[in-house]
Amino acid sequence: MAADPPVRLVVLFGGQSAEHEVSCVTAAHVLRAADPQRYAIEAIGITREGQWVAAEDAQAALAGGAAALPESLTAIGPAIDPTGAVVPVAGGHETVVVFPLLHGPMGEDGTVQGLLELAGVPYVGSGVLGSALAMDKVVAKQITDKAGIPQARWRAWRSHQVTDATVDDAIAELGLPLFVKPANMGSSIGVSKAHDRAEAQEALELALSYDEWVIFEEAVVAREVELAVLGNHEPRVSVPGEVRPAAEFYDYEDKYVDGAADLLIPAPLSPELTTRFQDLAVQAYTALRAEGMARVDFLFEEDGRGPLLNEINTIPGFTPISMYPKLWEASGLGYGELIDELVRLALERHDARSKTHRTDR
Repeated sequence: MAADPPVRLVVLFGGQSAEHEVSCVTAAHVLRAADPQRYAIEAIGITREGQWVAAEDAQAALAGGAAALPESLTAIGPAIDPTGAVVPVAGGHETVVVFPLLHGPMGEDGTVQGLLELAGVPYVGSGVLGSALAMDKVVAKQITDKAGIPQARWRAWRSHQVTDATVDDAIAELGLPLFVKPANMGSSIGVSKAHDRAEAQEALELALSYDEWVIFEEAVVAREVELAVLGNHEPRVSVPGEVRPAAEFYDYEDKYVDGAADLLIPAPLSPELTTRFQDLAVQAYTALRAEGMARVDFLFEEDGRGPLLNEINTIPGFTPISMYPKLWEASGLGYGELIDELVRLALERHDARSKTHRTDR
């Protein structure tokens, strides 16, 4: 009996958001770790202008083996049709799974997920709704508030609501220092910690340059604890990890450039607190309709309110210094095995959704 053809694994990277470069680095490491015996691996890039391209440099490097891959991919190559690039060949028997590694807007927010749903192609990670809910920090906070998950105090404004009094109102309610963030962005891009009114005004203008919604959050004196969640209907959760930033907060440089932050895995927590964090992580994952994978980030106010949900990331970083794969490695699931499980979950969800979307009834 002939062996089943390998799964065609399409790694989708780049994108139009400010996190384009992060995506290119993440994709290189996923390509390096995916098992070529199990997958027919293909790289498709999306340029900063939104053009889908065949990443020929990455494909050529793959032909030379994982070691030939660069540290970061480039979204350069011949233009291709977005849906045609991922739809299975007519009459063929291949199984296609798309692995979107598009951090931030126009990739992590349900847009690409919707395109893949229309194309009828399985993909890794949360669906349209879960991706959109988690990406928009305002809506995510509203939903998790309703679910009873504790959070730091916050206020949000849309650009047309911002007035000369906005910063003063935020400071009066939340105090100083405070954090100012664009609602739809990740990797700490556009995030500032403001210590006075002038800094808060500058931070507001910066955040609004990335998104029309801006969030002000109280600055909590707390430890930063993160957990990795994996699964569809029955999510499982990793051991918690603790981030001790090298900078004043866990910023872009710490996450992706110098890796100077200390990552303590597992986090030094009591068994009772570990269970509490794990339970809250699954609650947040479920409330926001996440599927496949997500990293759930908390602030831990030891002498006060305890665990406070910070945010959930449905396409977490996969670089060698990223928390998500490190947490699973510490929980007994290696990098390559993690990719295999994510592909399995993508096929599982696609099969389940296909049964409910039938039109021949």
